[in-house]
Amino acid sequence: MIAFITLIFAGRHFIVNEALWQNFPPLKNSTFLKAAWGEVTDHVPVWCMRQAGRYLPEFRETRASQEFFQTCKTPEVCCELTLQPLRRFQFDAAIIFSDILVIPQALGMEVNMVPEKGPSFPEPLKLPKDLLKLRKDVDVPVDLRYVFQAITLTRHKLEGKVPLIGFTGAPWTLMTYMIEGGGSKTMSKAKRWLYQYPEGSHKLLKILTDVIVDYLVGQVAAGAQALQVFESHAGHLGREQFREFALPYIRQIALQVKKKLKEFSLDQVPMIVFAKDGHYALEDLSESGYEVVGLDWTIQPKVAREKLGKNVTLQGNMDPCALYAPKDKIGETVKKMIEEFGTQRYIANLGHGLYPDMDPEHVGAFVEAVHSHSRQMNKNE
Repeated sequence: MIAFITLIFAGRHFIVNEALWQNFPPLKNSTFLKAAWGEVTDHVPVWCMRQAGRYLPEFRETRASQEFFQTCKTPEVCCELTLQPLRRFQFDAAIIFSDILVIPQALGMEVNMVPEKGPSFPEPLKLPKDLLKLRKDVDVPVDLRYVFQAITLTRHKLEGKVPLIGFTGAPWTLMTYMIEGGGSKTMSKAKRWLYQYPEGSHKLLKILTDVIVDYLVGQVAAGAQALQVFESHAGHLGREQFREFALPYIRQIALQVKKKLKEFSLDQVPMIVFAKDGHYALEDLSESGYEVVGLDWTIQPKVAREKLGKNVTLQGNMDPCALYAPKDKIGETVKKMIEEFGTQRYIANLGHGLYPDMDPEHVGAFVEAVHSHSRQMNKNE
C-alpha cells in the first residue's frame, strides 16, 4: 500500500508519495552546493544553462514525438531529459527540464510553443483590465504538480550523483511575455505598461511574485537542492526602472522563500539570481538576498569581483559562442576565466544557455577544462 504524507504551504495541502519524498539518495558530489554557500572547494564546479537541450541528439530524439508543453507536463520525460547531459559530461549539478512559462499557464493564459519561432500567447494582456482574466485561485501544489513530480522523480534517478536545481522566471521577465505575446526585440508593449500603467504593472508583478514564491517553495518540498531565478529581460530596463519594477520583487522572492522554508521546516537552499544584461545592477543584485549572482558574458570577471566582493558567490560567464572554437582554444579561454574569477566562491557556467548547433564534444571540453585548470590552480596556491 502506497503511503502519502501531506506538506502544507500557501495555505494548501501538498500531497506527495512518502516513499519518494523521503529517503532521497545521499549526495555524492556536493561541490556545487559548497561553492554556492561560500565553502571551500577543491575544484570549481560547473554546469550549463540549457544543458538539457537540442545540441544533444538524444534530446532531439526524445522530444521528437511530443509537443513542447506536453513534454513539460510529463514527469518521466522531464526526468529523462534532465539526466541525459549527466550521462555524457561530468557536470556538478543538474537543472530540472521545464519552462518559465508554466506560470502564465497556471494563471489561465494559453501559451503555445511554435517551432522555429518560440512561445506565442494567442491572447496577450493589452490593458490593466485584462488582469481580471487571470485566475485568482491558482492552486500551486495542484496546478504545477507535474513540475514537482518531475523534481522528485529526478532527485531519485540522479542517485545522489549531483544536486538538482529548480528554477523560475522573474516577475518582470514573465510580464514581458504575457504582454508582448511572445519574444520581442524592444519589449515596447511591456515597457509601455511601465510608463502608462504603473499601478497595473505593479499589480501584475505582485500577482506573479506570489505564485513564484509558492512555486519555488514547492520545488524545494519536492526535492530541489538549489533555486535559480531568471531575469532574462533585465537588459530592456534602465537602472531606475529596474529598481522600481524588477528589484523589489526579486528581493521579495528571496525573502519570502527563505521565510516559508523555515516555517515549513524545510531545508534552506542556496538561491541564484541571473539578470541577463543587468550589469548596471550588480551591486543591487548582490544585496538582494541571494547567495549567488549569475553573470552574462559582457561583464569582465575582475570587474564583477571588485564590485561584489567575496561575500557572494559568482556564477558564469563564458561567451557561449566560445564553444565554437577549437578545443584547445576553449581550454585557454576557460583558464583565463578562472584566473580572473578565482577558484573559490565561484561556479563556472556560460554567460547564457547552450545553442542547438553546438558540438557536444566541445561542451565536454569546457567541463573538463574547468575541472582540470581549477584543480591545478588550487594545488599551486
